[in-house]
This record gives sequence, C-alpha cells and structure tokens, in this order.
Amino acid sequence: MEPACPRKVFTEPLPGTVVRYGRKSCRSGEALHWLTLALGGRAGARLAQRLGLLASRSTLLRELHHHRPAPLGQAPRVLGIDDWAWRKGHRYGTILCDLETRKVVDLLPDRDANTVAAWLQQHPGTEIVSRDRGGIYAEAARRAAPRAVQVADRWHLLRNLSEALRHALAPHHHLFAQAAMACRPGEPDPIPAPIAPWSQRELLVQQANRQRRYERWEQVRELSLKTGESDQELARQLGIDHRTVKKFRTAELYPEAKPRVRESMVDDYASYLDQRLSEGCRSSMTLWRELRERGFRGQVNGVRYWLRQRRSYRTRAASPPQRPALRASPRQIVWFILKATPAAKDLLQEVYRKAPEIGRVAELATSFFRIFRERSLEALPAWLEAAQATALAGFAAGLERDIDAVREALRLPWSQGHVEGQVHRLKLIKRQMYGRAGFDLLRLRVVQQG
Repeated sequence: MEPACPRKVFTEPLPGTVVRYGRKSCRSGEALHWLTLALGGRAGARLAQRLGLLASRSTLLRELHHHRPAPLGQAPRVLGIDDWAWRKGHRYGTILCDLETRKVVDLLPDRDANTVAAWLQQHPGTEIVSRDRGGIYAEAARRAAPRAVQVADRWHLLRNLSEALRHALAPHHHLFAQAAMACRPGEPDPIPAPIAPWSQRELLVQQANRQRRYERWEQVRELSLKTGESDQELARQLGIDHRTVKKFRTAELYPEAKPRVRESMVDDYASYLDQRLSEGCRSSMTLWRELRERGFRGQVNGVRYWLRQRRSYRTRAASPPQRPALRASPRQIVWFILKATPAAKDLLQEVYRKAPEIGRVAELATSFFRIFRERSLEALPAWLEAAQATALAGFAAGLERDIDAVREALRLPWSQGHVEGQVHRLKLIKRQMYGRAGFDLLRLRVVQQG
C-alpha cells in the first residue's frame, strides 16, 4: 500500500441504494420516514416491526428530525392564516397555508402579531392574505405586508351576524312564546312534560338550584345596570362564565334552565315497554321481570323511573304533531328567521306586529345573507347605513372598521375553508401523540404530511 495515497476507503459507493453508515437501504429509510410522519414514534415502530423493518421509536424520531424539509424562501402568493389551540382558552399557535397549492406552509408557536409579522418579513411575496375577523393577523399583515390584499372570511362574517342577531333577539324571547300560543290557541302546550324526579329529595334539590340560579340572574342584571362593567369583569367578580353573564344580562325575563334528560339502560327496551303499556300493564315489578328475561341487567328502580317519565304517554299519543317553532332557544329563533319556512311565517309575522324593531332587524339580517350569497358589493354601503339605527349597529360598526377586507370577501373567491380543514388535521395529529410531542415534532409532522 502506498503511504502517500490520500484515499482511505476503497469500496465503491452505491448512490440511491444505500448511504454511508446508514445500516439500511434508501428504500427502507424512506419507508420508515413516512411511517413516522403518519403514525409517530411508538405506533410507527410497532407497524415497522410487522413489516420487517426493525427500528425503535427513538430511531424513527431521530431520523425524522435529521431529514428536515428545505427552508421556505418566498411566501405563497395567496396565504391563509388561522389560529389553533394547544389548550383551548389558554394557549394558541398559528397555522399558515398556501391556498393555491392547498398545503401547510409553516406553524408558529403562538398567535402574537409580532411573530406573524416577523415571519412575513422573512418570507416576502404574499399578495393576498385570507384571515378571520380577529385583529391580530390583520395588524401583522398591515405591518409586514402593507401591499397585500386582506380578505375577511365569509363564514366568520355570517357567523358574527348570527351572533349579533341572537343577542338582539334575546331580550324579546318571550314574545315568540306568546305569539306561538296566539297563532294556534286551541292546541295543547307542546312543551314536553317535565321529567319526574327520582324522589322528593331530588325535587327539593331542583327547586333550590332554580332559586339559586334565579338569584344569580337578578344579581347580574343589577350589577350590570349599576356599574356598567364588561361581561368579563362581572364574570370574574361573580365566579361564573362570561357567556352566562352575557345571557343573564340580555334576558329581560328569567331564562329557565333546560331540563336534563337522563340516559337509561331501559331505553333499549322502549318499544317493548310501550307495547306492554298499551296492553294495560302498569306494574313496574312485572315489567322488570319480563325485561330480565330479555337480557335487561338493571334494577327495578330504573324501570320505575322510566314509567314515571311515560305517565302522560296517552296525552302525547293523542295530541297533534308539535310545531317546531313554538318554544325555541335564541339560536333556533335565528335559524327560523334566516331560513324561514312556511310553518314559521305566521309566528314571525305575529312577533313583528308586536315588536316592529325585531322585524326591521330580521329584514336586515336576511338581506345581509342575500348580499353575500349574490356577492352584491354595491349593496353593502346602503346596508351599513340602514343598520346604524338598529340593534345591529355594533355589528355594522365592526364591519366598517374592517371594510376593505369585507369588500374583498365579496369580490375575491378565497376563504378560510381549506385552512379550517388543515386545523382539523393538526388536531388529529396532536391528539394522536397524546399531548407528549413538542412544537418541533408537531410542526415537522403537519408540514411534511401536507
């Protein structure tokens, strides 16, 4: 051997087949890489063993970190931005998608405007930014990409309108119940009979809970009128959720709590019990013995409670079909207004006659939906002007603060639909790792899978 020869290795390399010090072929390494992207460490190692590719979970994760994608240079022309939750209500991140190629571009560890603005400055070239109604991403785009056109998401705009309409109708909820009874005075009350409690003690507990909830409603109404503080501040003072504060504050009449319906093992035998009841059998012990012969494993008290729920079964069987719009929640009333059916028109006309302002708000809401369905950009200024003197003034003011993005939502086809789908995929991957993965691994799996 020549001592002056610089070559140390005298084997022929096999590019595309094996890599130096790899201890596996390129094909097996690629298979392990995609297994790790799809399943993660432990699950990927288990499936790899079944496929004859021996590798530990640590090896799979290490290889995934070693084969990172090339850094992104120029940002996509049409960028979709949205947030996603590490822990809902506490910690959020940001997802960025290319709406033309329908791929995830990057993940950011938070939803801070400075972080998003820094990313946009490092990746110039974005011409269109699709976003939700939040101000964080709007501010980041204005600072880092001032020439980019911002597009507000149409679904979020319509959802904001539904929420504004629901809050506007909440103080007048009792009018819908009164109008329902006035439309068909001869019909029985369609509200289902209340569920019989287990015992007298439970009845007393229910009454005490209602009294305590009623006092809390009065307290919220009184504090809201006296102090005028925000819902969040009142929620902190009273130790309740801010959504409960908002519901109590806007309700002129006490909003009764919906009865809790229990699920029971007896429900699987409901058809047989209804048949026996129609035959005249009323003995809970007899029915319980018959159910035991059919595989029922519960106790007689469950059958007895189920029978108490059916005490008015004859009345319900003889009554005519219930109308869907008689006693609805504010959310359901919004649906009836926006998707008015022939059965609901009489009810709505009766409410509009008693409260003309509700009719005006409902007319504006339906016209707003029509504007977005028909993409009628020229009708938007007149709608904003008409909404200023109604209960939708706050919603209209929010639109005017973001009027450029709202106009582009009517003009351009881009929306957040694909971004929301990628957020759902991110949630699946995050939960698949049982919350044990850090941001770096989550980012690798989401971006490379996409």
